[in-house]
Amino acid sequence: MKQNIYPIYYEFRIKNERLKLFKINLDLQTISLIPVPQHNVPDWCRLNYCQCECCPLDKSSRLFCPIAVNIAHLVEEFKDMISHQTCIVRCMTPERTYQKKTTIMEALSSIFGIIMATSNCPIMEFLKPMARFHLPFATVEEQMVRSLSLYLLGEYFENKDKSEIHFDTKKFDQHYQKVMILNKGFISRIKAVAKKDADVNAIYILHSISELLTSEIKFRLNLIEPIFLRGK
Repeated sequence: MKQNIYPIYYEFRIKNERLKLFKINLDLQTISLIPVPQHNVPDWCRLNYCQCECCPLDKSSRLFCPIAVNIAHLVEEFKDMISHQTCIVRCMTPERTYQKKTTIMEALSSIFGIIMATSNCPIMEFLKPMARFHLPFATVEEQMVRSLSLYLLGEYFENKDKSEIHFDTKKFDQHYQKVMILNKGFISRIKAVAKKDADVNAIYILHSISELLTSEIKFRLNLIEPIFLRGK
């Protein structure tokens, strides 16, 4: 691993298809994606193309959406594939390797998630710690525990010098409400180019997780509470 660079590799093995290998490099200081130079960026990557309702970026001073530019090669690569087609996916990080036999849409949602969180979109900025401690193919419960734990850890670091720290999920909910709006915008973007449904449904998975993290957070916290309160 090069100094200040955190590499993540995704390897897709799909029946009757050549091996697909994608590399993500994160800047360890900023937890931002180090973009690969791209030529002929498609029109659907323009900021004003199905621009997300919550987008704070100014289309008069910025030509392209940062997330769209960074996922464009993936969308193009999988635009002719069906969601439920099976594949074997391997995710390799400097610490360990993960492997799973799954659907293309689940594997894509995992790689989309890390790129979207690290593309310097202001709406997704709060998810950078999740990207740094990336866990591919996470279940809803794992996503909930990780996202809420890292959010509360961030609140601790931000307020640790104060005499009292009060934790609640209000800002957490607000963040994910905006993420849901962003996901809807990207579903509209990708529908314009995808011939099959793998790309679109990968975003739908991320959208569904965001919905669960806001609408059912208290219910799901009650389900895991006994794990933390054993013997009490």
